[in-house]
Amino acid sequence: MKNFVVKTIANAGALAVAVWLLDKITLTGDSTGKKIGTLIVVALIFGLVNFLVKPIVKVLTFPLFILTLGLITLVVNALMLLLTSWVCGKLDLSFHVDGFWTAVLGGLIISLVSWALNLVLPDED
Repeated sequence: MKNFVVKTIANAGALAVAVWLLDKITLTGDSTGKKIGTLIVVALIFGLVNFLVKPIVKVLTFPLFILTLGLITLVVNALMLLLTSWVCGKLDLSFHVDGFWTAVLGGLIISLVSWALNLVLPDED
């Protein structure tokens, strides 16, 4: 359970950095508290998408992983971020990613920040 909370906090922090750095990834809200709450829900959705959908996409695109020496990972991460944005739109959450190339850059930022946060945060169960 502790590992799940740590990973959710890392995802929320990484998403916050992407929202802060990129103008085309938006998170709106009336107050800071609502923004933080929305960010945590978005982090949970992002974690769920990465847990359920990403392995299936990786298996289906395995030949492309070999052909591109893993660079297709950037595209897969972008698609997971766009899928998260779409799900948030369906749930009336105020998180939106505008465009594929923004999602590619956002996915790269989220991956780097999440990696760095997971190094710092404890990961015991």
